Amino acid sequence: MNIEDNIILKISDLSVSTDGNQILNGLNLTVKKGETHAIMGPNGSGKSTLAKTVAGHPDYLITSGKIRFLNKDLLSMSVNERSNLGLFLGFQYPIEIPGLSNTAFLKAAINAQRKFLDLKVMPANEFLLQLKSTADQLGLDQSFLSRGVNEGFSGGEKKRNEIMQMLMLNPKLSILDETDSGLDIDSMKVVARGVNSSRSEDSSTIIITHYERLLNYLVPDYVHVFFNGKIIKTGNLELANELEKKGYEWLVQKK
Repeated sequence: MNIEDNIILKISDLSVSTDGNQILNGLNLTVKKGETHAIMGPNGSGKSTLAKTVAGHPDYLITSGKIRFLNKDLLSMSVNERSNLGLFLGFQYPIEIPGLSNTAFLKAAINAQRKFLDLKVMPANEFLLQLKSTADQLGLDQSFLSRGVNEGFSGGEKKRNEIMQMLMLNPKLSILDETDSGLDIDSMKVVARGVNSSRSEDSSTIIITHYERLLNYLVPDYVHVFFNGKIIKTGNLELANELEKKGYEWLVQKK
């Protein structure tokens, strides 16, 4: 197998600006199949900028560099193409979509993806069985399936709902932007179990977080520390534990 076929995401010398401010500065990152990467770093270091850039947010201007996703040029793809090829972004602050039920939203998203991939529409009974099973797995009451997307949900319910979307869509790459933000311990454990259940040899996950607590449940393969739009250190879970004790200053002072 070609070595490139084992790579889900390859970011090369990526620089990005927004509102006239340079945020990412020559970032390099490679994510292979089956890997879980955690990204940590102080506020303003470029973590969420990376997530939004990969997802195709129009407010982020790429000034240099390349991104390849599944050995294809990501930057030439529309947002829809990225999603349909298997890119999923979990938002730090999931939005509400009143009037559009979770069931209708997911059914439309899944079938749009299947059409893009030249697959048949998922049978309604198969879809509903899978949806109800996934909701149960994440502790979401069946009544949430008929409610508007995130409409009236608590912070924890919104995050569980996003993980449900991720599990239903079965993406090749999931980028979770501070999924643990605002979660209590019980909700965090449920979310972590959902993320862990999605792991496979053919898919990968990038988790953006400020805290080690979620990572203790997920145990990433790599932990990267961002500062000034670059990765300044890479390690494993032990690095996250060290950051919890020391903060970022001890690393930043070395740069």
